[in-house]
Amino acid sequence: MSEAKASFLTIGDTQIAYRQREGRAPGVVWLGGYKSDMLGTKAEALDGWAAERGHAFLRHDYSGHGESGGAFKDGTISLWLEQSLGVFRAFTEGPQILVGSSMGAWIALRMVQELNRAGESARLAGLLLLAPAPDFTSELVEPKLSDANRRELEGKGYMEEPSEYSDEPYIYTRALFEDGKRNLVLNGILDTHCPVHILQGKADPDVPFTHAMRLTEHLPADDVTLSLIGDGDHRLSRPQDIALILRSLEGLTDRVV
Repeated sequence: MSEAKASFLTIGDTQIAYRQREGRAPGVVWLGGYKSDMLGTKAEALDGWAAERGHAFLRHDYSGHGESGGAFKDGTISLWLEQSLGVFRAFTEGPQILVGSSMGAWIALRMVQELNRAGESARLAGLLLLAPAPDFTSELVEPKLSDANRRELEGKGYMEEPSEYSDEPYIYTRALFEDGKRNLVLNGILDTHCPVHILQGKADPDVPFTHAMRLTEHLPADDVTLSLIGDGDHRLSRPQDIALILRSLEGLTDRVV
């Protein structure tokens, strides 16, 4: 676990925890998944890689996650996007490689869109997307909702589902589903202006590999690499997965002039 203590940036009325490693460009920015935090296996491995190679590295916890303030139930894609952009703009300089895991890949793709709209596309040096789950609320969760789930969402405003990765259940709110529809990215071309490398396990029980293949159809044909890992699961945290992630990141940094 990282020895560096978290620092905090106030965004809105919420204290967002982040850790920053100074270093050279291109910097690397970690965007974690749903209910994950910035001290997970992959984020720690990236921090170690950055320390060894001398690259800048930035990571943060969304509100309701890890060391950040706020309630998880109040979180939406729009809110977590706002926080991610806030941390990005406050603590990075020059070209950056966004590394997004699961939901973090959705946040990364929305960041691309917002940075492009703001005329900041030059800030993007590459995207490394791990088991990407863009539009997961509409594409992966909502179609599987039972009648009981829908009644729970309507009556309580949220539903709970058991998690394979935690003793605590996943919580999905009606607000998350509604906001997700306002942040869809698989409805047009995603012009990233930078190379994209996607790593996807074919044995992923949460995000089918066909979802990653569909994502490639929305990206410019050139400069997109999709690597399918035959026995890879959703976490992609085994030693061989970490090694592949670091090799892929190294390849992206080598392409930055």
